[in-house]
Amino acid sequence: MNPLHATIEDKTQSSTGLELALRTIAMPVFANAHGDIFGGWLLSQMDLAGSAVAIRRANGRVVTVAVTAMSFQRPVFVGDEVSCYAKVVKVGRTSITVEVEAFARRERSGEAIKVTQGVFTYVAVDAESKPRPV
Repeated sequence: MNPLHATIEDKTQSSTGLELALRTIAMPVFANAHGDIFGGWLLSQMDLAGSAVAIRRANGRVVTVAVTAMSFQRPVFVGDEVSCYAKVVKVGRTSITVEVEAFARRERSGEAIKVTQGVFTYVAVDAESKPRPV
């Protein structure tokens, strides 16, 4: 295992309680003409990561109802390895709030940096898409 990679995961999990929920590579199809990855693509990856954690907590289907406190801090470039870490921060009667942070490992340098963070709220739903208790 790459020592830099282990350090990021260990630090994130131990200091904040966030768990690795998704890892992917930023591909050219998700970039503008200058090679910057679209914020919407990154937001969707974070939503996938947050929903994976929420689904486990809800023990079933969830839907996204809100994204708050979204903060894009650094760009993501084509070829970057993007890792999303997440943790449940609040559970209501039917809702689950999840904190998500995204890190990019730069393709050329191997440097890993925090690129964005956000808070996602999901609602547990039944087979008819009606809210159900968590």
